[in-house]
Parts: sequence; C-alpha cells; structure tokens
Amino acid sequence: MPFPRNKREMQALQWECCDFILVSGDAFVDHSSFGPTIIARVLTDLGYHVGVIAQPKWDSSDAFQVLGQPRLAFLVSSGNMDSMVCHYTVNKKRRHDDAYTPGGKTGARPDRAVITYCGRIREAWGSVPIVVGGVEASLRRFAHYDYWQNRVRRPILFDSGADLLVYGMGEKAIAEIAEALDAGLPIDQITYIRGTGVMARELPDDAVVLPSFEKVSEPTREGKRAFAEMTNLIEKSANPFKAHPTVQPCGGRYFVQNPPQLPLTTQEMDDVYELPYTNQQLGGGPEITGMSEMHFSITSNRGCFGSCAFCAIGMHQGRIVSSRSRASILNEAKRMTQDPRFKGIINDVGGPTANFLHPACAKQLKTGPCANRECLFPEVCPNIDADQSEFAEMLQALRQLPGVRKVFVRSGIRYDYLMADPTRAAFNELVCHHVSGQLRVAPEHLSDRVLHYMGKPKFKQYDQFVQKFNRASEKHHLKQYVVPYFISSHPGSTLQDAVVLAEYLRDHHLEPEQVQDFYPTPGSRATAMYYTGLDLESFQPIHIPKGREKRLQRALLQYRNPKNRSLVIEALKRCGREDLIGSGRKCLIHPQNQRPKQHKRSRRNRKGGK
Repeated sequence: MPFPRNKREMQALQWECCDFILVSGDAFVDHSSFGPTIIARVLTDLGYHVGVIAQPKWDSSDAFQVLGQPRLAFLVSSGNMDSMVCHYTVNKKRRHDDAYTPGGKTGARPDRAVITYCGRIREAWGSVPIVVGGVEASLRRFAHYDYWQNRVRRPILFDSGADLLVYGMGEKAIAEIAEALDAGLPIDQITYIRGTGVMARELPDDAVVLPSFEKVSEPTREGKRAFAEMTNLIEKSANPFKAHPTVQPCGGRYFVQNPPQLPLTTQEMDDVYELPYTNQQLGGGPEITGMSEMHFSITSNRGCFGSCAFCAIGMHQGRIVSSRSRASILNEAKRMTQDPRFKGIINDVGGPTANFLHPACAKQLKTGPCANRECLFPEVCPNIDADQSEFAEMLQALRQLPGVRKVFVRSGIRYDYLMADPTRAAFNELVCHHVSGQLRVAPEHLSDRVLHYMGKPKFKQYDQFVQKFNRASEKHHLKQYVVPYFISSHPGSTLQDAVVLAEYLRDHHLEPEQVQDFYPTPGSRATAMYYTGLDLESFQPIHIPKGREKRLQRALLQYRNPKNRSLVIEALKRCGREDLIGSGRKCLIHPQNQRPKQHKRSRRNRKGGK
C-alpha cells in the first residue's frame, strides 16, 4: 500500500483520514535501510493508514496540515541521523551536502528537527498526540551534552513538547502504542510500554534515579562528576532483563524511561525485513546520495556487543545482537537478482558489525549483558561464542545464488572477534571471496592507552590480524589489502600520541585520504569523557584535545598533504620533535622545495583511513 503525501492522494485511496502521520527529516524512501520507513511499514501491516510528510518546510505550520489531523497520532523523527550531525562537520562548519535529501541538497530540514517539527504540529493541531522516535530522539532521551552549544540540554521530551518517546528500534513499541491508542486510551495514560519514555510528576516505585538535570548541567567539578556517574547508570539501564524504570528529575518533573524492549527474535526480524518495501523514493526526483549502494545491500543483523566508547549503537540498538534467518537473507538476494538494475554485485551484507550474527553468549538471552564486563574488551571474554561458521555459510550461500557474481562485506567486521573463531571458516570465506581489493577495518589508534579509553583491543591484535590476512591472500594469489581506519583527537589522546601514529603511517607507507576526527555526538561514553574531562571508570582527569589541538592531531595523520604543512610543523615543535622536520628519510616534514623520496606503493598504500 502506498503512503499518501496530501489529501488528494489520500482521497484516491478512499481514506477519510490517516490513522498516523509520519513526519521525517529525510526524504522518504520505501526501503528497509530507513528507520521511519520500517515503522510506517509495520503499522501498515497491522492495518493502519499511514500518511507521510517528508522534509516539510518548517517556517510555518502550513506544511503540517496537508494531510489533515491524524485519527491517532503524529509520529516525528529527524530521519536516519541526528539533524545536527547531518548539518555540521566536527569543526562546526555547515556541510556542503545532505546524504538523505534528493540531489544531496542542504537546507531541507531544520537544526534540532524533532523539536522544531513538534512545535509546528502544536501550532497547527494543539493537543494532538505526538510520539517522537528515531536516532535523534533516542540518543537525546536523557540530559545530554550538546557539542554545538557546548552545554548540557534537557531530555528531549521536555524541549519538544511531545507526549511519548520511543527509543531504540521501535517496531514492538509502536505496535503496542498503536493498539492502546486505537482502543481509546488517552496518550497521557500510555506510560507502561517497554522501549518508551514519558514525563511524570511523581517518582515511580522501584526506579533507578539518575542525578537530576540541574545537577549534571552544572559546569562545575561536582556537576561533571555527576554527569559521568549518570552516563554509567544509563549504560546499565540498557539491559532489557532488568525490569526497573530509569528516572531523571528535571524542573520539578521526571523523565521516566521504561525498560527496553526485548530484542527481536529471528522470526520477528524476518517479518520486519520481508514487508513489501518497494525500494522507491516517494515523490520521485533526484535520488538521494548512496541509494544505489542501499538498493543492493542487505541488513543481516542489528545490535552490537563491541561497546566502543565513541559509538552510541549500544545505547540505541542495544548490546544483544538480533539476526535474520539465512532463508530470509537469501530471499532478499533472490529478489535483487530480478531487478533490471542489478549487475550481479551485492554491495554489502551486514549491520553495525557484519560478523555478529548471534548474541555474544547464551547468557545474554537469559539475563542480558554482563554489568561489569565487556564481551571483547580488554580481551575477548572466555565465555564468548566465537563460532562464526553461520556467517561463513550465509556468505557462501549468497555467492552461489544464480545471478550473483560477487558479494562484498563493507559494513565492517571486528577482527579480534574473527580471530577468536576456532573454526577459521569465516576468516577463510571472507578473505577468499568477499573483499573488494581492500578490507577496511578499524584499529582506531596505535597507543594502547588511547585504545583503552576507546574500549578497543590492544594494537598487537590488529598487527596479528594483518599478518594473517596477508599470508592468506598470498596463499590464494589475491591482490588485496587491509586498510585501517584511525580516529584523531579522541579523549585521552595527546599530541605526542598523534605523532607516534603519524610515524606508524610513515613507516607503513599509508596515506589516509580521510581521517575521522573525533565528533562528540549525543549518547556515547566518549562524548561524556569529552565534556567532563574524566575517565568514566576511575573518575580521574584525562587529557581532552580541544580547539586548535584537534586540528593539529588531525593534520599529523595527513602530514603529506601540503595544506597541513604549517600545522604539522607547529605540532612537531610543540612536542619537541624537531627531529622529524628536515631532509632525513624518517622526517615527516621536508624542506619547502624538497619532497621526500617516493617509494613504490601498492594500492593499499595510496589509500587510507576513514
């Protein structure tokens, strides 16, 4: 069933009104890679009429009246990304394109889109029920540090004026909300559904109480310590098997987070991804950036037990992995082969981490993730189920389908988990059949101290993986290489650490075309470290690169770029490493008119990190 965008299209479907109207900051693409689309399809499958207002003009309330008033509720999302991340670089400069807007044009959504959209809906329709969800709402559900304003903001329900918040992957929650609303229950009485958050005037019984917004927003040592403590408590609240609400006082009221929904079962995942997505962009027009890649990529799993400090996937999708059945994945691939645009190449099969196809251990499906132990950090847990033969068999079955010439894995793997697999089946399958010349993996840094703050394994594990990968590639006469991603200026990283990393790049003839400069976005542990200046385990101060030092660290990782010359010289002088300025082979910066001696470099050496 199509999703009408105005009353004319609604009347063509012979609808008197929409049950739900979904408002999104993205162009609406009927594809399972888009969270708002999944929600719309789930509700349609349940028999509800869903209309869509995609990327509405927000300078007045007119655009929010094109479908009339919904019978049950407005559903509001910024889209697949936080709107501030979508708009601004880490240097707080406006981006030149928008990956989720037709033609890549910018300016199609407001800053803090969830708050703005809710305000316009209230102007148009008064007390109509509003439910917010998606990444922006989910990761801002508690008090959060806002990098762009350099201050702590209130839980987003308070600023948006919405009635109900859905956090995480919301299929189960939205189905329960729809059922309650359809039964006539007022939205202010829908306070009990897992995977949702509400505002309350009384403290619930048996709740875990966080430090108040007023306390964590104080720009004092005590306030920042409270913010760090809050971050640790929020992380523990993500266990769906701990049935206590988590509450944060704010302005005489409370934000109440109900316990998370249980992870989807394999059958439930199959049901979600086998809904009748058309893979078409609503309204036509220029295709959004990257849609050609999405058309022929397959989501196989969700959730992540990697727990990297700079990533908020665990807070949004949870640490317990859910996956689809092999039959469901193969059926999607078979449908791809019937598409006249399909050239025989499946661009990607994966999720947050491609080789996570089951929970880390059986215990997670009974009591949830361990409260005081990580699955892969600082070492792989001895209780982990590292058998990835299921992953290997799935890839093998895909590449053997008629009409499929190649299946790539581009969404990222955890090499430490792959190395822990006693069967070696996944490693061999990946190396021999699923690398597109380059396998991009993410050691993130060289310093074990910085890696500790990142929640990543020691660098020696990366070296061991590269050696094993290269031996296997040579054995099978394959010209393919590992290309590492690195992050500059992560909390805990000093300028001296960046110099050592630059020396590693020099010694291995790596020239990163892009470098990921640490971006403090809502919801991650690393963002809490950035704001508080504290190690979240010991609460001791750590070094936080800010301002010009962030530019210097990034420049060091691209020291060969002539545009970075003055920054690299400044960084080396600050570190007392003038020995790296000169004409020697080990120098990073050479005299103005002299280029360093060029070595023959393979394709691996001409490319670089993220």
